[in-house]
Amino acid sequence: MSDCRLQTNCRRGTLQSAFNLRSDFCNLQYHWSIPVETPKFRPLERFWPYADIPEQPTDEERAALDPDLHDALFGPTERPFSITLVFPRLDRPDFERALDAARGASALHETGGRFRARFRVADARRLREVFQIVGDSPETEVLIDDRPVPYARQLWLPLVWFLIGA
Repeated sequence: MSDCRLQTNCRRGTLQSAFNLRSDFCNLQYHWSIPVETPKFRPLERFWPYADIPEQPTDEERAALDPDLHDALFGPTERPFSITLVFPRLDRPDFERALDAARGASALHETGGRFRARFRVADARRLREVFQIVGDSPETEVLIDDRPVPYARQLWLPLVWFLIGA
């Protein structure tokens, strides 16, 4: 059931019928009142599951970002020179030794079954130890300052081995 009331405000003339107006400036307003049923349940006032997520990324999330994306979002930052090895889990008996050496790196992340170990200049011997175990795999990547660089495996790593006197 609905209830309808008609209000008229006319400057000149009168309202003869609903369809026949004798006024130039007549304002008709309809007010409808529709009965509203009360809801059977009340939704929560919070937006699940997004209410507890912080607005700013954590330090761990920032460290896991691609360097180019980090620079685009937060501005350029000065980072020390690093060589990063990205390698999969290998079925070798000495792979656990490589993981132990990689845990001593400045950063080690595992995502999607791949390990990403970032080595600084002071960790050059540890880098060589890990690379001697995982470097044979064609899926192992060598990144310079977290970026793929041409001849990183053939040029940069031998230069590092030369500098540490190996």
